[in-house]
Amino acid sequence: MTDERRASAADPRGERFLDLASGVGLVVASMVGAGVFLSAGFMAQELSAGLILVAWGVGAVLAMAGARAYAEASVLIPRSGGEYRYLSELIHPAVGYLAGWASLLVGFAAPTAISAYGASAFALAVLGAGDARWGATGLILVLTFFHAAGLRLSKWTQNSLIIVSGTLIVGFIVVGLLLGSHEWPTWVAPGRTDDFSALPFATSLFFVAYAFSGWNAAAYAAEEFRHPARDVPRAMLIGCGLVGVLYLLLNWVLVANLTPAQAEVVFRYEEARVTLGHIVAEDLFGDFGSSVMSTAIAIAMLSSTSAMLLVGPRVYAEMARDGFLPSALRGKPGVPPRASVFVQGALAVILLHLHSIGELLSNVAGVLVLFSALVAVGLFFVKRRRPDLPSPRRQALFSAFVYAGSSAWMLYNAFESRTGLLPWLAVVAVAGLGGYFATRSSSSS
Repeated sequence: MTDERRASAADPRGERFLDLASGVGLVVASMVGAGVFLSAGFMAQELSAGLILVAWGVGAVLAMAGARAYAEASVLIPRSGGEYRYLSELIHPAVGYLAGWASLLVGFAAPTAISAYGASAFALAVLGAGDARWGATGLILVLTFFHAAGLRLSKWTQNSLIIVSGTLIVGFIVVGLLLGSHEWPTWVAPGRTDDFSALPFATSLFFVAYAFSGWNAAAYAAEEFRHPARDVPRAMLIGCGLVGVLYLLLNWVLVANLTPAQAEVVFRYEEARVTLGHIVAEDLFGDFGSSVMSTAIAIAMLSSTSAMLLVGPRVYAEMARDGFLPSALRGKPGVPPRASVFVQGALAVILLHLHSIGELLSNVAGVLVLFSALVAVGLFFVKRRRPDLPSPRRQALFSAFVYAGSSAWMLYNAFESRTGLLPWLAVVAVAGLGGYFATRSSSSS
């Protein structure tokens, strides 16, 4: 009997309900949101069309490097929990604990609120007047119920949403390629200089990195895959590769059909709820095209909200199993970790009503990049921390080096341009580590 079959036979969590197709869909849903329809608008104010496409190409390569590093980690440590589990095993339990708390407060609850708000706002743009925050609250509550009700309903909900949203977004790309401009764009960015500047390019990569975040979604629920050692790595790599191709094609449609002046609409996104995709669709099909675009983005962001509510609670369940959170969050075999699902839904609603969407977005990207980079670094310490495990393969270590190095460069530029980010991360780290040592002391006494 293989290790995978043995683990499945003795699985205390009950039925494993995810397969490769569901895993790929989970990764795609976690990655695709409104960000890709906005980022090029900000980038077009300082970068040429060519550099914008280069930035998305570089972002795709870096995301694939990160996915390859995580794929290796998922084979070495085939357990749920993502960064919490990997960092606990590869670097130190305190670092894993810090990543787990960051996931609880920032990594999943905040993006859940952000995506639900976007889904509500774009749906209301089609349906008519309404309050986007209360609409988002309703969406979070409904999806929380679906993901807490049962594993099969949770899987069916997620798969259905990604099929519909994926079809609509691919349709937009196909229409844009067929009916849009085929000429190389000749517009000039208003803030462009003759010399290449690393800072605007690095800043643009931060936008791109946030748009690509989510390629590691399958790692959070690894133990709920029927064949985790095979399907979790494949789901991350295939899903990330598909989204990379989609993003490159989508950004070609945007830069080929819009000018920097038109792209300035992104600065009014909070009030107008109009993305670059809306401008292109409206040019091609009028108001009908704009409405279809709003519908597509609403469903894509609803799918992203659903994905966050599926994978995030698995992190809290793992922390509860290790004694760092109340045991009630562990859940029971054969059913979702319902208490964890309810906790994440409640936190998302609280954040939704206490903070602006801009405030929620401001620090999420930095946290996501930091902890995913630490996982890549952790692969270099496998034999020191876990001598019982095989050494990571060379191509995985090379990918980890590329991803960690690029992440360090992006974070350095982010700290330089946003001086409030470093103190914010320091406060989170101190508070989190204090909580770790307090929890460890109380559990051992």
